[in-house]
Amino acid sequence: MRPLAIIGPTGTGKSQLALDVVEHLAAEVAAEVVNADATQLYRGMDIGTAKLPVAQRRGIPHHQLDVLDVTQTASVARYQQAAAADIEAIAARGAVPVVVGGSMLYIQSLLDDWSFPATDPSVRAKWEQRLAEVGVAGLHAELARRDPAAAAVILPTDPRRTVRALEVVELTGQPFAASAPRIGPPRWGAAIIGLDCETTILDERLQRRTLTMFDDGLVDEVRGLLDHGLRDGVTASRALGYAQVIAALDAGGGPDRLHEAQEQTFIGTRRYVRRQRSWFRRDHRVHWIDVGRADRAVDDALRVWRDVT
Repeated sequence: MRPLAIIGPTGTGKSQLALDVVEHLAAEVAAEVVNADATQLYRGMDIGTAKLPVAQRRGIPHHQLDVLDVTQTASVARYQQAAAADIEAIAARGAVPVVVGGSMLYIQSLLDDWSFPATDPSVRAKWEQRLAEVGVAGLHAELARRDPAAAAVILPTDPRRTVRALEVVELTGQPFAASAPRIGPPRWGAAIIGLDCETTILDERLQRRTLTMFDDGLVDEVRGLLDHGLRDGVTASRALGYAQVIAALDAGGGPDRLHEAQEQTFIGTRRYVRRQRSWFRRDHRVHWIDVGRADRAVDDALRVWRDVT
């Protein structure tokens, strides 16, 4: 059962298309969804990740949702192993695995034969000490001097990946990207669909999406998660929307601060979308579908899934 991967920038409607595709397939074969959004791995992070509520999943099984507490650290290696096991179990049941998400490294680790570079505790400790001395911005600037390409794809606010990149560069003597898999035939012969649309249209969608999240209770969701250790989560606390709300609450949580958090969430999401586009567009295996032609998206996706060789 060849998997179908539905990828692309945030806000393009990947989850809804996945549900529509599964329902259209139902007459001939069962299908199940495998999440590939790193933030949706976390229990309780629902509103800010646009996670589909159970009641809206149309009875379709979903995997790799709500598998981590907010205090746990998400890792590409753990995800790769767990999601691959899900895909193979789904196929063994005679169903089609439908991979859905926009987390770049997670998707590529899953669809390509990615062997992760070794780690060295002493080297890691050296760069973590350097992080403590100069801060994440200073360490990211150091990465930019050593490996500009890595710095271009790692957020300057992401200390964990910055440390990891510098560790790999020191251990291997090669750029961080050299440890990434080469783009070749996708694992399991997967068909890969990419969703996108014009920048102005997507920016409007992201603006509405951000506003809806805050109107639907993102701030209260963050308050509740702080009681469950969100602040101590290495990866969860830095997720878009959550990091901005935490900062606003720490500054008093007044209306002006929360409005600023909303604006910063939109700006950060828009910036992240540009990175997603750059990453996914270099993959020649992706068959792109314009979100503006939503009436044909399901047929186009299924045609690619059936025709891919």
